[in-house]
Amino acid sequence: MKIIVASIFVQDQDKALEFYTKTLGFLKKHDVPAGEFRWITLVSPDEQDGTELLLEPNDHPAAKEYQKRIFADGIPATMFGVADINKEYKRLSENGVKFTMEPTKMGELTIAVFDDTCGNLIQIVQK
Repeated sequence: MKIIVASIFVQDQDKALEFYTKTLGFLKKHDVPAGEFRWITLVSPDEQDGTELLLEPNDHPAAKEYQKRIFADGIPATMFGVADINKEYKRLSENGVKFTMEPTKMGELTIAVFDDTCGNLIQIVQK
């Protein structure tokens, strides 16, 4: 068994698609109508057949409340691995991404946290 899709709640699928592709650099894999919303998945350009990230609408009241509360408590919704966190921090900062935590060494890891503009905090980590 393996993980093939992981989802993240977003307030606006179009805005999230633009941020995650144009700013972060993920590639769109699927964009298919699904009722009043769309099934939009993204992949890493380095692993195009790897795990997909689903941009899940937060339309359900429980999803909205969950997203709102973890954001307010400063809890990242998910984590992405990077090869060079300082380089990625600089690139994203130069592209207007707002960080709530600059790269910080924690044991063998270095982490940073940013606001994805779609209702989530995202953690990046370098091992």
